[in-house]
Amino acid sequence: MRSELDILQNWIHQDSRVLDLGCGDGALLEMLRQNKQVQGLGLEIDPYNITQCISRGINVIEQDLDEGLGNFQNDSFDTVVMTQTLQAVRFPHLVLDEMLRIGKQCIITFPNFGHWRARLYLATQGKMPVSKFMPYTWYDTPNIHFCTVKDFEFLCWQKNIDIVHRAVVNQENKRSAIARRWPNLFCATAIYQVSK
Repeated sequence: MRSELDILQNWIHQDSRVLDLGCGDGALLEMLRQNKQVQGLGLEIDPYNITQCISRGINVIEQDLDEGLGNFQNDSFDTVVMTQTLQAVRFPHLVLDEMLRIGKQCIITFPNFGHWRARLYLATQGKMPVSKFMPYTWYDTPNIHFCTVKDFEFLCWQKNIDIVHRAVVNQENKRSAIARRWPNLFCATAIYQVSK
């Protein structure tokens, strides 16, 4: 399990209602069900991942996040989670608004495209980086919005969104003092808990 999932699990209350946007194979919801006894629901677009969710006993709805979340009422969930998906949606700022409308709190994780290795690769190679950290070429990447820690925090400031917690991990999925001190440069994955 990715370190970011272990971190965000600590921000989710026991027996709460959780919506996981872009839930993948349902591993996070399964972990939360086992460890926190949450009532979970996942949204996923990929048919293979939906099948994996069902095999895990995870409730899942096939839904494209770019088409909105109008099928959910205000404050329907205690927590809305979106891990490693923010950068892949067409309008991240609108998805964030919807998350805050339907959830009392939201947890978002995303790859920090301001990481020093990405910057160095671009500066020395003159091409978009391809690595374990970002394993796609520019033409086949699901990432359409390259976001940094500073970008996300500025968006939160513009929208008057409260950042309740922030955690950062390096490329080894570990917390480090240097990533905490200079997250925009040394954080590989950012983890945020936000509220209205």
